[in-house]
Amino acid sequence: MEGGELLGKKQLSPPNRRRWCRCSTTTVTLLLFLVTNTASILLSSGAGASVVRRYEPAAVRLWDDSAALLADLNATRSALQSSRVELAGLHARLGTATALLQTLLAEARGGDDQQKEDAPASGTGWWARELAGELKLAVGNASAGEAALGHACGRLQDELERYMDYMPGGECPSDAALEHLLMRGGCEPLPRRRCRPRSPAGYVEPAPLPKSLWSMPADASVVWDAYHPCKNYSCMASRGLGFDLRGRREKGLWTRDDGALAYSVDTALAAKPKAKGAVRIGLDIGGGGGTFAARMRERGVTVVTATTNAGAPFGSFVASRGLVPLHVGPARRLPFFDGTLDVVHVWRELAGGWMVPGDGVALEFALFDVYRVLRPGGLFWLDHFVFPGAQLNATYAPMLHRVGFKRLRWNAGRKPDGGVEKNEWYLSALLQKPMT
Repeated sequence: MEGGELLGKKQLSPPNRRRWCRCSTTTVTLLLFLVTNTASILLSSGAGASVVRRYEPAAVRLWDDSAALLADLNATRSALQSSRVELAGLHARLGTATALLQTLLAEARGGDDQQKEDAPASGTGWWARELAGELKLAVGNASAGEAALGHACGRLQDELERYMDYMPGGECPSDAALEHLLMRGGCEPLPRRRCRPRSPAGYVEPAPLPKSLWSMPADASVVWDAYHPCKNYSCMASRGLGFDLRGRREKGLWTRDDGALAYSVDTALAAKPKAKGAVRIGLDIGGGGGTFAARMRERGVTVVTATTNAGAPFGSFVASRGLVPLHVGPARRLPFFDGTLDVVHVWRELAGGWMVPGDGVALEFALFDVYRVLRPGGLFWLDHFVFPGAQLNATYAPMLHRVGFKRLRWNAGRKPDGGVEKNEWYLSALLQKPMT
């Protein structure tokens, strides 16, 4: 009352009035939060209802019933005291919730500030520019794009934007080299594009199985624009890229076992107890032109060849032979379910950078991924894997043991063309994932 009379008698000056009315958004929000939480806690806890129940009027009694009236008063006093205690507890809980909210808000503001400070000024970190054009349409808005684009794409922004610069609905650019560069750099999965790859002029259909396994595909089955200097398979074969299906070397691969580094397909399949029907599906990593998959196909085993078009049309060549090329880069997790493959074969340096011997961490991640996709009892065939001689016992043998593979066969020998100064060696090994 006194406060109301004072305000009524003495009007506030304009500056004081402005100061009186200046309420920040934060204060109003905090007050609403306190009121809302208080009401929510009271309602959810049942305290409000209990207080109301405690103030329910007792049955009407006569004034001369003094003993009963005194008992009712005592009960009411006790109920009020209990309510005060309960409300004090609720108040404490509300204070704790408010303090927690303030802490979270402060951390969020600090995190945003830190992210702004850490944001890269160039393409060396995460995406530094606003998504635009076909790239934005392919991956969504900026926030969705952060989830759709691989983090490594941030290092290749110029290349990825060039890859997505095309005429929608038209013909795709001949940019196999750019595509390989992006995949090799870990920018996977590549965004989808709304364009049509050009078909070869005068396209010739492949031969039927099983003839196609060892028939040279027609040159007209490939668009050669992206490959230099060769414009046909004969040129590619002369460069030793594994395209000479008529040559003795390609036809002799995995047909004989020399008791050392060279294993045959039949020896590897016989290494598994009860091998008949035990090996059905597999993966060949860095398989080049698909000859390993062709050898396995002759024995009723379906092998997918993981390869990239690194300077040559390996994917088209594998498909022309009636085999399955898998277009996946070296940095990507193998696209198979856990425990599904009967055999995984890797060749030499695992072409295309699948497993880099000098990078122990990347190699160990890759080996664990191979272990993941193999079924219990599945075979892991390391075939002429190249490594520095000093690291066999120091790095690679302990690593394979740490991953969990069991040795079935193990051969190491010096690489003839490596030179004494390089001290390069080969490792061929047949390993098995344990049954349990």
